[in-house]
Amino acid sequence: MYTVTNPTTGELVEEIKNSTDEEVRAAIERVHHGYASWRRRPVAERAKIASRAAELFAERADELAAIMTQEMGKRINEGRGEIGIVVDIFNYYADNGPTLLADEPLPINGGEAVIRKESIGALLGVMPWNFPCYQVARFVAPNLVLGNTILLKHASICPRSATAIAQILHDAGVPEDAYVNTFASSSQIPWILTDSRIQGVSLTGSEQAGISVAAEAGRNLKKSVLELGGSDPLIVLDTDDMDATVKTTATARMRNCGQSCNAPKRMIVMDDIYEEFVDRLTEHVAEHYLPGDPADPETKLPPLASAEAADEVAAQVEKAVSQGATLRTGGHRVDRPGAYLEATVLTDVTPEMDAYTEEIFGPVVLVFRARTEDEAVALANDTPFGLGASVFGTDRERARRVAEQIEAGMVYLNRAGGSQADLPFGGIKRSGIGRELGPLGMEEFMNKKSIRL
Repeated sequence: MYTVTNPTTGELVEEIKNSTDEEVRAAIERVHHGYASWRRRPVAERAKIASRAAELFAERADELAAIMTQEMGKRINEGRGEIGIVVDIFNYYADNGPTLLADEPLPINGGEAVIRKESIGALLGVMPWNFPCYQVARFVAPNLVLGNTILLKHASICPRSATAIAQILHDAGVPEDAYVNTFASSSQIPWILTDSRIQGVSLTGSEQAGISVAAEAGRNLKKSVLELGGSDPLIVLDTDDMDATVKTTATARMRNCGQSCNAPKRMIVMDDIYEEFVDRLTEHVAEHYLPGDPADPETKLPPLASAEAADEVAAQVEKAVSQGATLRTGGHRVDRPGAYLEATVLTDVTPEMDAYTEEIFGPVVLVFRARTEDEAVALANDTPFGLGASVFGTDRERARRVAEQIEAGMVYLNRAGGSQADLPFGGIKRSGIGRELGPLGMEEFMNKKSIRL
C-alpha cells in the first residue's frame, strides 16, 4: 500500500493500493509508445513545456508544501524553499537545453565529425521521500527536455506529491504518455528492469536499495544513475565569528530534520577552537531546535518522516552512547504524539563505534577533534561515503588546499553544502554513481552519437 500517515500526529490519512502487474505493464507500454512522438518534438518545444512547468510549480508552491508537510513532516517554509529550487531546475533546462543539445564539432584526422546528442528511450525513476519534489525535478527536467520519457515510482509515503507532480507536468503540456506515475511496489522494480522497453533507471535512496537496483540493471545491461547515502564532513579550520559559524553549520545539519543525504553530518574542528565550538553548538541546538508543528513557520524541529525512522535514529544514538560516545544534548524520543526526536550532539565517537561509519539520517551532529590539517583530512576521508564536504576557514587558500584533498563528489568553501540547478550533484564511493543537475545532468541518459561527415 501507498500510505499517508501524518508524522506530526501519527494519524492515518489515506491508503492507496499498489498498481497491479498488469497496470505496471500498461504504464511501461505507454511511456514506450509515447517516446516515439515525444523524441521527435523540436527541443525548443520541449524546453517551452519545461518553462511552463516551472511557472506552474511556482503557482502551486503553497499546495505542494502543504502536501509535503502532511506526508513526511517537512517544515512548511522548507517546503516552499524546495519548490523554489524545483522552479530553478526546470527553468535551467528550459533556458539551456537547446544549447546543451546542440551538435558538438569534433576535429578528426582527414575530415570532420560531430557528436550528436540524442535521447535513448523510456526511463524508470525511483524516488525518495525526503525531498518529494526536488528529487523528481532533477531527474525529470533534463530528461524530458532531452526527449526521454519517464515512468515514475515515488516513495510509498508520498502518493499525494507524486499525483500533484504528474498533474503539473501534464497541465504544462507534457503528454500523458511521456510522463506516467505508477504506484508500483518495490518488489516490482526488478522485473520492470528486465523489460526491454525500459532503457535506464535513476534511483535516489538507501545504499541497499542502490545495490539491488544496480545489480538488476547490470544484469539487464541498463544504464543506472544512483544517488545514495552520505556522511559528509564539515571541517572548521578557524573562524573570526564563532556564533555565525555555529549557526550556519547547525542550520545545515538540521535542515529537513537532518534527513538530507548531503547534510554535513560530521563536524571536524581544529583543536584550538574545538571546546568553544562544541559548547556553543550544544547550547545553540538545545535552545533553538525545539519540537513543534511543521505547519507553523516558527517551528525549528519538525518530526521525522515516520515513527520507524525516529525509533531507528534514537537506537543509533543509544548504541553510540553505550559504546562510549558522549551525549552532549538530546538523543531521546520526545514525549508527545508524532515521530519526534530531540536535536542531538555527540562527541568522542571513535572508529570502533558503529556511528563512526554509518549514516545517521536525523537531527544528530557528530563532532570530532583534529590537531592538524592532515588529521582533519584523514578524518574527512575515513568513511565509506563520498558525497559532499565543506571547509570553513578565514584563509581562503588554506581552505582550498584542504578542500582539494577531500575525497568527495562536491566540496564547498565557507558554506555548508547545498544544491543549485546549474551545479552538478553526485558522489563517489558508496554514495552513488553518476551526476544530476547542471550540464552533466543531461548527459547521463544521452546517446552521444558520432557522425562522420
